[in-house]
Amino acid sequence: MNAQIPGQKPPEIKAQETADAAPIKAVSAVAALRLTVAFMLTVILAFLSVEGWRTWRDYHSAFNSARNSVTNLARATAQHAEDAIRQVDVLTAALGERVEGDGLRNIDVNRIHKLLVQQSRLMPQLHGLFIYGPDGQWIVTDKEVIPEPANNADRDYFQYHRTHTDRNVRIGKVVKSKSTDDLIIPISRRLNNPDGSFAGVLLGTIKVSYFVDYYGDFKIDDRGALVLALRDGTILVRRPFIKSVIGQSLASSEIFTRYLPVSSDGIAEVKAVVDGTERLYGYRALTTYPLVVETGLSRESIIAPWRWDLYKTGFVLSSVICAFTAFGLIVLNQLRQRMAIERELRLAHQTMRDMALTDSLTGLANRRRLDTALADEIRLAKRQNSSLSLIMIDVDYFKRYNDTYGHAAGDECLSMVASAISQALKRPGDLAVRYGGEEFSVLLPNTDLHGAQLVAQQIIETIRALAIEHANHPLGHVTASAGIAASRPAEHEVSAAMLINAADKMLYAAKQQGRDRYCSAAQPA
Repeated sequence: MNAQIPGQKPPEIKAQETADAAPIKAVSAVAALRLTVAFMLTVILAFLSVEGWRTWRDYHSAFNSARNSVTNLARATAQHAEDAIRQVDVLTAALGERVEGDGLRNIDVNRIHKLLVQQSRLMPQLHGLFIYGPDGQWIVTDKEVIPEPANNADRDYFQYHRTHTDRNVRIGKVVKSKSTDDLIIPISRRLNNPDGSFAGVLLGTIKVSYFVDYYGDFKIDDRGALVLALRDGTILVRRPFIKSVIGQSLASSEIFTRYLPVSSDGIAEVKAVVDGTERLYGYRALTTYPLVVETGLSRESIIAPWRWDLYKTGFVLSSVICAFTAFGLIVLNQLRQRMAIERELRLAHQTMRDMALTDSLTGLANRRRLDTALADEIRLAKRQNSSLSLIMIDVDYFKRYNDTYGHAAGDECLSMVASAISQALKRPGDLAVRYGGEEFSVLLPNTDLHGAQLVAQQIIETIRALAIEHANHPLGHVTASAGIAASRPAEHEVSAAMLINAADKMLYAAKQQGRDRYCSAAQPA
């Protein structure tokens, strides 16, 4: 047995201090590497952040500009439509009052014809003005020639006015003119006899081409769209003009189903139901007439300039980052050999640290590891208000075993016992320790007394099941005794020494009671 020189630190303490101090020697190289990498990343992140912020700003700026554009377009087209229809509304209202005053039977066809021709020339949007009798026959128009047969009783607007007493102007769906075959928007109102009965229909028609020409003057992208529709979603005019689209319904579109019920005007980014193009739309519902205008710029036209600028910026930024990265790699390469040496040193230091905290015979943790872990677990249990248990285990009659079979067999026996203890532990957080000589301990975090008793019983039974021959044992084989101490540090102040002493007392009690068993204490005194 080697005697310790006074003032000299135990070997395990020296090993631990060496293991703790060794990584300090590698700090300089590691710090240099980290600083270099941190500097490189900081500069790259700075570049990316600045350019990312600028790109984000430009992206939102592009959409803000587009929002302003579609809002202004919607306001302009809505005002244009309202003005065009109001003129026809006012004209037909005045004509209707005059015709009803004279009576359709007393109407001077030539005089009214000249008046209609004069008014039609004053309004560029007008396609024609018409007066129909109660049977749908043409009575007078601004046209020089009345087609045969001249009857409009089959028109939707005529049938509507014949069955409705509403005197307001009515805007109908686009139809083809019977006189010129042009596409027109009918603006009609009911004519009454003095007794209030149906006398006929006064009709003013607006050329669809009038709106198409007006919309064509706006500078929008090729995939943009301008739409004039009835409030029920029926398309009256659309740019780009496609004849087959006129009369289709937008009632199922997001603007009509989601936005218009909430607000009569606004902005929406949706996919068009007509051609499937994603557009930023400005929409506005007219307050005077049941009409809705939509003005849309394609999403592609909005982001295309921004995307091109992003490509150019990305190329320049990538070039700068690549050059800077290459420079950084040169610097890092110079640290590579030094880091390789430091890595080997760290592995060696970690091995020393593990050796300092591990029992070389059994492979279990040693007493130094227990001291550290027990203090930590007491603090954790106190913070979490959980239970903590400690089991002290001693191999029964082990001195007799050594005297009978020799120290080599004793070491083998202790290794088998240590293996049995490890086998009985099921949780990764449980810690098995060789406390010294033939004495072991088990630290059980978050375990109450009952749980610790089950573990202790399992350990005793597992050691018993090894059936290691022990001629000088009353039972003829190796057994172990255990003492258990359990505590809840949040409720009762406890220290590592108190817990160990309590478990030792219970171990002594178990030996006094005949060995091969455990005794337990609920709370260390």
